[in-house]
Amino acid sequence: MLSNTCKYAIRSVLYIALHSKNNEKIGIKPISEGLNIPSPFLGKILQVLSKKKILNSSKGPHGGFSLRKDVDDICMIEIVEAIDGLDFFNSCIIGLNSCTENPNEAPCPLHNKYGAIRDQVFELFKTETIGGMVEKIKESKGKIHL
Repeated sequence: MLSNTCKYAIRSVLYIALHSKNNEKIGIKPISEGLNIPSPFLGKILQVLSKKKILNSSKGPHGGFSLRKDVDDICMIEIVEAIDGLDFFNSCIIGLNSCTENPNEAPCPLHNKYGAIRDQVFELFKTETIGGMVEKIKESKGKIHL
């Protein structure tokens, strides 16, 4: 459903939210080591998130990444859209071109059941914030590891 790149992006934003005090910048090395993601690959992901205005980035010896908005104002769907796009929520699960709302064409055999599930997942991603996820991680008292 989500690409590995998108999963890394979500985990990276969560890591920054959990480890940044007063929205201080965090360097790529601690994020990379903390999440066990190769630095060059992580750097590309974080730059995309910066271009999409989810993160701030700065170069240099005191550079790094920070959240551009409050954790309660960043929804999962923003990260998913930045990395994977939203095609998943508009396309047929088995890849048929005829799977549309057009009454002249028959949708795929999974269309009606899958459409409801897909809409629920979209709603979850639209309403679940990084702040809410951070809170759940903290409440787990160390049982959730990024």
